[in-house]
Amino acid sequence: MQAGEFIPTAERTGLIVAIDRWVLREACRQGKAWLDAGVAPDRIAVNMSALHFKRALELEGDILGTLADTGLPPERLEIELTESGVMAASGEQNGVFSRLRRKGIKLAIDDFGTGYSSLDYLRRYPADRLKIPKAFIVEIISDPSSILIVKAITALSRQLGMSAIAEGIETSRQLEMLEACSCPEAQGFYFARPLGAKDILPLLQQGKIVEQPKEAAEPASRSARLTLVAGGHAH
Repeated sequence: MQAGEFIPTAERTGLIVAIDRWVLREACRQGKAWLDAGVAPDRIAVNMSALHFKRALELEGDILGTLADTGLPPERLEIELTESGVMAASGEQNGVFSRLRRKGIKLAIDDFGTGYSSLDYLRRYPADRLKIPKAFIVEIISDPSSILIVKAITALSRQLGMSAIAEGIETSRQLEMLEACSCPEAQGFYFARPLGAKDILPLLQQGKIVEQPKEAAEPASRSARLTLVAGGHAH
């Protein structure tokens, strides 16, 4: 069963919160193991469900408790929330956002630009990173409006003191277009397919992707910074 099939069911039944907790703990545990081995990435990004985020104080306790139990430094963890999840936030959740960031935990808004995109939420819920969804990247070569949107999100994030990262990069041409848009970070199958902990280890030891898919003609030395994304949410 694909994630796109079981995640909606888990959300409807409420089981997604338990899945969130398990993924968070496993990601932090593995991150601490890599850190102890001297090969940890800059950060490990973990998706959190909108349902979990609605239980703001519970989510805060889960995150801080997991960090305390596993020993992973807060600044190594990045929590990803979808734009729609952030839009559903209340004043109580605003306080949780701020407290987590003060402790060094990074926050990213996923799928930015596909929801209602109220810019007021970027002021009320300041994050560290805006994630440009694959929907814009797929058309970036052929659709001028997609290029303008990517440029706008990148510029907006920079002006607000955030970073932009593009999702779903699958070709060298898409990467070139992103560089032309001054987007500083990217992720996708172009760099590597999802891998298990054992297979990821050589990449962490190298500190960069040393081979590219057959589509590419040169080594992907441009991706020196690695971000590991853990989670079961479909994008």
